[in-house]
Amino acid sequence: MTELAPLITGFLRDYMPRQRGYSPQSCETYAFSFKLLFNFAAKRLGTRPSLLAIEDLDAPMIVAFLEHIEQDRGNSASTRNMRLAAIKAFMRYLEHKVPSALQQIGRVHAIPTKRHDQKLIRHLTMDEIRAILNAPNLATRSGIRDRAMMHLCFAGGLRVSELVGLQTENLSLQNGASVKVMGKGRKERCLPLWKETTRDLRAWLSVRGAVRVPDLFVNAQGDPMTRAGFEYVLDKHVGKAAESYSSLRGRRVSPHQLRHGCAVVMLQATRDIRKVALWLGHADIRTTEVYLRIDPSEKLEAVEAVIPRELRRGRFKAPDALIASLLSD
Repeated sequence: MTELAPLITGFLRDYMPRQRGYSPQSCETYAFSFKLLFNFAAKRLGTRPSLLAIEDLDAPMIVAFLEHIEQDRGNSASTRNMRLAAIKAFMRYLEHKVPSALQQIGRVHAIPTKRHDQKLIRHLTMDEIRAILNAPNLATRSGIRDRAMMHLCFAGGLRVSELVGLQTENLSLQNGASVKVMGKGRKERCLPLWKETTRDLRAWLSVRGAVRVPDLFVNAQGDPMTRAGFEYVLDKHVGKAAESYSSLRGRRVSPHQLRHGCAVVMLQATRDIRKVALWLGHADIRTTEVYLRIDPSEKLEAVEAVIPRELRRGRFKAPDALIASLLSD
């Protein structure tokens, strides 16, 4: 039996960050996947995770684990596929470390990914975003921070990891204000800032004060803002905005919906999916095409390109000055 503990340690602490150059966020995501797997396998075998062996992670065990996270944890098929991808990456690492397990590893590689429905992405409208951005109390330091943080997340189309990882040196508020973002795959991109976003960021920097960390956004204790901290901030202000905006009532708004909202606004403004992909930092434009399915105007333009001219949409013109006055605001 081959001990598992030293191999997974080498995979997560040496192979991924040092040899492959994976980001800390990717290593953390992989580590969480294996935490779930090892806890499940140890409970199923009646042992402790530290005593597991490579031979315990055979194909039937992996399949049982994937069924567990879907049925018992309520995870989606896409999450199931992500956990499977992490396991297969580890198995590729083991091919060179434990050649005697090649047959077992081959059976794990043969486990297929699961097809699933691809529903429309839920995003926030501009009115909903305005309601959320107006929720913080700007008479307080935390309110100024919260508005600047949410505004930048939306206007930049940032992932949460990109937002909380920003440092003050990444921000330039001189002429042509911009922010430098380190995205997935260590791809750096520079984004211009809207005037309103720049104003909110200047307000935050004026009250941020002297803190011991270089991070742009910090919590009340002066420590770097975390993913969980931002999720709490957003959830709090969504609840407040829902008091006056009915479409937000009872709705669970994730930080990624701010990013989706930015993508839709950018697509409607530019009509160019390539520009949206560049803005969001997508490596593959096929990832960005999901936003084309959200915007009905894209389909309407396609329809109008083939229907007879007399059926195309137009503006109603009142036939008489009296009727026009009755229809005016």
